[in-house]
Amino acid sequence: MTTQLSPEKLSKSFQNAQKKPVLHIWGRASLEGQVKVSGAKNSALVLMTGALLAADTCRLTNVPELADIEAMGQILEALGVKLKIQGESLEIDATHITETEAPYELVSQLRASFFALGPLLARTGVAKMPLPGGCAIGARPVDLHVRGLQQMGADILIEHGVVNAYARQLKGAKIYLDYPSVGATETLMMAATLAEGETILENAAQEPEVVDLANFCRSMGARISGAGTNKIIIQGVQSLHGTDYSIVPDRIEAGTFLVAGAITHSELSVFPVVPDDMTAVIAKLRDIGAQVVQDAPDRLRLIPGMIHRGTEIETLPHPGFPTDMQALFMALLTLCEGSSLVTETVYENRLGHVPELVRMGANIKVKGNHAAIQGVPFLSAAPVTGTDLRASAAMVVAALAAEGKTVVQGLHHLDRGYANIEAKLRGLGAKIERVYVPA
Repeated sequence: MTTQLSPEKLSKSFQNAQKKPVLHIWGRASLEGQVKVSGAKNSALVLMTGALLAADTCRLTNVPELADIEAMGQILEALGVKLKIQGESLEIDATHITETEAPYELVSQLRASFFALGPLLARTGVAKMPLPGGCAIGARPVDLHVRGLQQMGADILIEHGVVNAYARQLKGAKIYLDYPSVGATETLMMAATLAEGETILENAAQEPEVVDLANFCRSMGARISGAGTNKIIIQGVQSLHGTDYSIVPDRIEAGTFLVAGAITHSELSVFPVVPDDMTAVIAKLRDIGAQVVQDAPDRLRLIPGMIHRGTEIETLPHPGFPTDMQALFMALLTLCEGSSLVTETVYENRLGHVPELVRMGANIKVKGNHAAIQGVPFLSAAPVTGTDLRASAAMVVAALAAEGKTVVQGLHHLDRGYANIEAKLRGLGAKIERVYVPA
């Protein structure tokens, strides 16, 4: 996945490497127009690992240009997979897998790398995967992945921070997940595609990204039914073939821009989207007094209300309100009239953005996993830091509405999940600039 750079760009890249990027955002600018939504990060990452199931070439399109995609590409290359990227297209040739252990220094930076465990084990019979890293928003244990693979006949030993898995032939099994974990559902579904016999996943995750993975696997010849419900049935097949597949649009990025429109009281359109994947987000925008109009099957338009009022939000697994939108909506609720209550039930450490919003003048009180918000007339610019991916996006959204120039740090988080976000916002009229400052 290497890209040739000109000497001028290499020199600039070297200079920037000695510094850290920050965003300067001048708030209170009105937004208007339309914005194109990139492919879903959370689908792209797992589909890249799913390509390990086929001893053939898979071509993914609508691949977002993200730091996490680059990191996953490096992990696949370390396993012997050949990659070729051209724009938003990515060819993955997993014909010859030469390694079955992913390097710790790569896996430790990307939690999604753990998705490779299931397909690698199903394809080769051996998989060694260091325990994963990523955003520090919660424990997110991998025990559901491990127990499910053990029920399918895998021998698994965890020692020195590495999951060592062995299975001459995985066997179908009936697996009940104690929690509808997206990661565990995806890992076990991929492993089951090449298992002998039938696998039934009960209490499975119902997220759109699970459905996208199932569709991708089916396009390779897998036999999967029930994806999108809490019961997924997989009939194992002997082998899977290559495919050409387009990744679903990113519902969280789409939601981010809708919130940006609401918080700046601006009318704007987002496309392409799958409106049915965004039901909870659309409902909450309407709750506060904004209108969300579906202008086409794949296009939504945000029309702000004259007054936005507070509401209650509780994060839940899909089809409930997505935890990935919680920080963004909290930024919006700080400027809504009256009181709001946000309850985070999915990740225990996902309120790190609260002190940063308070720094900007928000009135938020936290007790346990609850955040009580009293709307304020305005936010003020301040230096803020994104503590995780979605918190970084929340800082950007809050800065768009704040008075003055806000400096947002922590862009290494932001760049993991948003492709060219400042260029997209500038296209809508935002006053935003990425600059490099001494580290």
